[in-house]
Amino acid sequence: MRDVMGLMKQVQSAQAKLQEMQAELETIEVEGQAGGGLVKLRLTAKGEMRGLSIDPSLAKPEEIEILEDLIVAAHAEARKRAEEVMAEKVKAVTGGLALPPGLKLF
Repeated sequence: MRDVMGLMKQVQSAQAKLQEMQAELETIEVEGQAGGGLVKLRLTAKGEMRGLSIDPSLAKPEEIEILEDLIVAAHAEARKRAEEVMAEKVKAVTGGLALPPGLKLF
């Protein structure tokens, strides 16, 4: 019984830390870029887009399709980095807690 109580306290502690982490993830920003830096995109670690920067040399009408592809590529890179930050934060919070395989806390 004592082990169950200890495990429950660990779970409650982990839940509180995860809630704090979720709030922190809203303030962390990551950047993705494409085309050698011609297009840059900023996202929060939760995936919310915060900014987009497009080099003026790409604003030519005949290159609009290229511009669109670069934006998609920059977003994909930023999103990947955001997922990496989230994974690191979860690992830091749950590092000492023995969770069953496949259990997701959020």
